[in-house]
Amino acid sequence: MQLKSLLAGSAMLALLAGCASGPMEQQQEEAATAQANYQGSLPCRNCDGIDLDVTMMGEEMSATEERTFTLNATYRNHPQTPPDENYAGNWEVLTGTPSDPDATVYELTPDGDGQIYYFMRIDESTLELIDPERRRFENGEMLQLKRQ
Repeated sequence: MQLKSLLAGSAMLALLAGCASGPMEQQQEEAATAQANYQGSLPCRNCDGIDLDVTMMGEEMSATEERTFTLNATYRNHPQTPPDENYAGNWEVLTGTPSDPDATVYELTPDGDGQIYYFMRIDESTLELIDPERRRFENGEMLQLKRQ
């Protein structure tokens, strides 16, 4: 009789443990999809290029405090060897540019000091750096970051 109770109790624990792992795995999957990493190299007048690495956490519909980013810029072969620039902050979703009223623009605002960056979404895997008035630069294709 005790063995049946022990087996029944073990079966119940296994069942409960199995139920508990389902939502947890789903949360981990959602967290993984709520992060996007973009990389590219921007032109530089005094160096071989500026390597940019942008990671955006959260989704467009997330609350502001859940939409965060990190941005790391590294200068390649710059004569003055400036330090890497590393920023973190929040990002907003803006709609429209002067040439495309339906365009999606991401505004990355660093915490504390730092430049605000504007990126227009070209497609699901490409962002392009644009100016603060949300205009594209003439050499826009050279200012694109690709999703990794």
